[in-house]
Amino acid sequence: MVLLILACDVKAQLCLPGSSGRESDTSFFFIHTSCKMKLPVLVVLYESPRGDTHYQSIRRKHTDTVPIPVEVRHSPFLVVHGNVTYDGYYQSNTDTPYLEKDIYQHTVQTTLDITVKDQYPLHFSFSTSKSNSQLFRNITGINFQYTNQDFKNMLLAKAKGWDAGKLKQKVALEQLKARLDNDWNKLNQLKSWFTAPGQLQKMAESREREYRLKIQDSLAQLATRLHRPSLDSLGNLPEIKLSRRDSLLLVFRQEYEAKKVLFDSLQQAYAKNERLFHQKEKAYSARKGSLMDALQHSRDDLDLMNNLETLNLPDSLLPRGYKILLSVKSFGVGRTMVDYSELTAKNISIMGVQTEVNPSWYVAFATGAVDYRFRDFIVNDNRVRQYLNMIRVGAGRKEGNHVILSYYTGKKQVYNFNTNPPAGGVVEIPDYKIMGLSLEGRWQPDKNNYIIGEVAKSSLPFYARSAAHQGLGNSMLTFDDHSNEAYAVSAFSYLPATSTRINGMYKRMGANFQSFSLYASGSSQDAWMVQLTQPFFRQQLTLTGGVRQNMYTSVFDNASYRSNTIFKSIQATFRRRKWPVLSLGYFPSSQLMKLSDDKFVENLYYTLVATGSYYYQLKGVTMNTIFSGTKFYNQQSDSNFVYFNSTNLMLNQTVFLGKFTLNGGASSATTTEYAVYGADGSVQYRPLNWLELGAGLKYNYQTVYEIKQVGYLANARVSIRKFGEVSLSGDKGFVPGVNRQLVSNKTGRLTYTKIF
Repeated sequence: MVLLILACDVKAQLCLPGSSGRESDTSFFFIHTSCKMKLPVLVVLYESPRGDTHYQSIRRKHTDTVPIPVEVRHSPFLVVHGNVTYDGYYQSNTDTPYLEKDIYQHTVQTTLDITVKDQYPLHFSFSTSKSNSQLFRNITGINFQYTNQDFKNMLLAKAKGWDAGKLKQKVALEQLKARLDNDWNKLNQLKSWFTAPGQLQKMAESREREYRLKIQDSLAQLATRLHRPSLDSLGNLPEIKLSRRDSLLLVFRQEYEAKKVLFDSLQQAYAKNERLFHQKEKAYSARKGSLMDALQHSRDDLDLMNNLETLNLPDSLLPRGYKILLSVKSFGVGRTMVDYSELTAKNISIMGVQTEVNPSWYVAFATGAVDYRFRDFIVNDNRVRQYLNMIRVGAGRKEGNHVILSYYTGKKQVYNFNTNPPAGGVVEIPDYKIMGLSLEGRWQPDKNNYIIGEVAKSSLPFYARSAAHQGLGNSMLTFDDHSNEAYAVSAFSYLPATSTRINGMYKRMGANFQSFSLYASGSSQDAWMVQLTQPFFRQQLTLTGGVRQNMYTSVFDNASYRSNTIFKSIQATFRRRKWPVLSLGYFPSSQLMKLSDDKFVENLYYTLVATGSYYYQLKGVTMNTIFSGTKFYNQQSDSNFVYFNSTNLMLNQTVFLGKFTLNGGASSATTTEYAVYGADGSVQYRPLNWLELGAGLKYNYQTVYEIKQVGYLANARVSIRKFGEVSLSGDKGFVPGVNRQLVSNKTGRLTYTKIF
């Protein structure tokens, strides 16, 4: 800066900032002259603190300077979780069209989820039920199975709780994170040194000394230009000498600058490592997300295999042989279900072996004893032993486009059930062996639409083969006879724009067609079904409607049974947040009737059902209200129950009061002849987490007969640590009896459950 100095008498004045009414980082040293002029000399002061005097925090402080070592866990060879349950049940009178008294039933069952080497999930179940009833049959079953769905669920659980400490990527992240923590602690230590009150004071004194020296230098230079030997006459300023304090400040200043250089270097290194950490963490999270996406959104098992292979996951997450495990859709030994196709075997229970393998090609195999009574377990009759052998081969994915050829053979009782013996009383035991071929194809143009078609041809029944003098295989391969053929087609469509679901099915079976899915024989069968589901008001209201003909098959139908009745059903469900859940349905129902010791029949009729449930709070008290109404459109000829063509209404109210639960209800059942009204109330008390007690009363009043009846109920539950849970209940109620009156029925139940 060049200053113009006039030859006048001068004197010095230092003007500090703030005199102008605003903040400034500079001051002007004015030289007053006798010429009434001021000559400004610019003096730069040290910086004033602005705002927060602390440095801005870069990230949250980590107290651990040493990374936590990754815990190495050794997985056991077997991990077993499951439960064991015993249920003992007593009933003084059965609620059926025909009465039995003092019925006992004992059931023991266990379910085990087994994981081998933390990689391979297996499932084991056992159940046995025995009773002294002539109606209920004794059932014992054991099952050991593997499904790829269990394997996928296990992978999904691992992906959700991914222990990434076992992965190399996570180890690198941990090391980088430890380095960041160490640098961050060093930065914090330096920041604490800079912001300490003592250091701030020293820094202020050091800067003040520097600026004083700069002022002295400026004045000395000014005096030289004015040809003055000294500046004493300019203001009598004292000479600044280097004292011990100045020496200490000089040393402090050097230390400060060195630490500042170190701080800047650490800050730059930290910022670089932090960016690298975020990049690696983002890549790691993206990889984890890819695993979740592969598990949840793969089109089929083959697509899932390809996606998993590209991820290059470690063995700890994806075991060896995972492609084989995903290819095996199911494998079961013991009581297992065979569910293959509409015209071969669908929802058939067998005691044997069943497996399905489907990588890109398809193979399925099943063999075992058929137990149709497993589904219809309440009929304790002795039927002919039946067995099934079946093999299926094809190309394509079962859930996608495929072509599958099936061959089945075995023994099946398809006639002489619910039929009368000839006049002589002697029934010729026929040959129950059957055989058949089926070709099934599926075409799926996109994920929302598919169509399945199937054609099948079976051997002729025993009486038809005898008349034609044919063997089992020859009758199946005789193509000029179409009576043993069957056709089926089914389709599904989903319209995303309206969220509409449509599915339908049609099948035609010849009079002599035989398969394990068809119960009746002796007449041609035409069956079809159409169902539509449509949501409204943003998925709050769902309507489902359907019509079907001859789709209800039963082992109790006569051999030449054929139905032309078209059954209709419709159901509406309304769900909205904080509103009651409402449902209304009109659909067919069935009732089993016993005609004699070895004959049964099922009657079909319509039922109208309406329900409403509301879970809410009133003045801080949680409550639940349930209403249901049922209307049976059956006739007296359809039922031996006293409630034929009846209307049943029920209202139940539950109040939750801490350890107490109050429950009350009212009901009515009206028929064309009389009505039954009922009321009940009970209280549940849970004084401790392991103890729960309950008791209640019920009241019935039957019109016309003027019968008043009072019943009761009581229950208790005790949970014992390391032993299990024991529940005990007793009830006195009423069931339909003879002469259209209600008879007393006492029940009791003892249940033990152990979960491990």
